[in-house]
Amino acid sequence: MTFQAYLDNIQKQTGLAPDDFVRLATEKGFTASGTKATQITDWLKADYGLGHGHAMAIVKLLKDQVEPK
Repeated sequence: MTFQAYLDNIQKQTGLAPDDFVRLATEKGFTASGTKATQITDWLKADYGLGHGHAMAIVKLLKDQVEPK
């Protein structure tokens, strides 16, 4: 499965676009330096019912947003 397919599936499951997750994570302080992936995945699993793989896709999305290549 491609990264984009993960994001598409997450959007279908939650109704939230990738940009929505970036905004929500930023509001919660999860884009701050030193934030652990576990903090983010725990939030996504609890609040949105995401599985570990999909939650990690959001972690990658956030990391790419904060640390552009």
